[in-house]
Amino acid sequence: MLVILQFITTSGTMSILLGNMALILEIEQLTKTFGGLIALDEVSFDIKAGETLGLIGPNGSGKSTVFNVVTGIYPPDAGKIRLCGEEITSLRAHDIAGKGIARTFQLVKSFLRLTALQNVTAGRVYGHEPAASYAQAATEAQEILAFIGLEDKQHVEAQSLPIMERKRLELGRALATRPRLLLLDEFMAGLTPVEIQATISLITELKERGITIVVVEHIIKAVMTLCNRIIVLNAGQKIAEGSPKEISTDPTVITAYLGKSYVGD
Repeated sequence: MLVILQFITTSGTMSILLGNMALILEIEQLTKTFGGLIALDEVSFDIKAGETLGLIGPNGSGKSTVFNVVTGIYPPDAGKIRLCGEEITSLRAHDIAGKGIARTFQLVKSFLRLTALQNVTAGRVYGHEPAASYAQAATEAQEILAFIGLEDKQHVEAQSLPIMERKRLELGRALATRPRLLLLDEFMAGLTPVEIQATISLITELKERGITIVVVEHIIKAVMTLCNRIIVLNAGQKIAEGSPKEISTDPTVITAYLGKSYVGD
């Protein structure tokens, strides 16, 4: 696991050197419409180096749309996006990946007929700081598979893996791109309680090694456990921002999303 751990440790060291106020991503008045539907309505927030940020809200609130616009899948109708001070608003998806933003999807996007090793190797061949050769990419991909617990599945086709292992494989491919920013879109959806706890432990390990992460998730207790700060969206608008404690006691958030039963628990 030498290569991936060196990379993650280096990212953590950079975060410390830059300081807590260093900004990885800046989103300014981001707006996106689909026909007459306003999916994002002048949404603004930033993400600091080494932070784990939660993005929560009801279905249809715009969470995944934020990810899709930031990663270049959808062009914004208005607003600006800056990565480490560089504007990336109009870049295409593969160019944004090359700048250092990686993501997972709600519905995993593995290359089903490729093996686990081939999937992660693809991430090292492309993305931010690609490997110098295919041989180097494959070697580092093996180390990443060991890190995410799939070392013994490296020659198994993705289509033969159960859902949790496919999700881990997608995470491994994202990590292989050496991201400055990692976006996890409902990464725990469909997992059992035991699998959720194991996933929380894995993400916690990434946090401890300095990776900057944004989590979109409906499993609120996981968000409250993992995140330093949480942003709440509702109907395309940002309605709250704060620490997990602040968000869990915000009357607006309770009414719009959490519900009184969650607060009671």
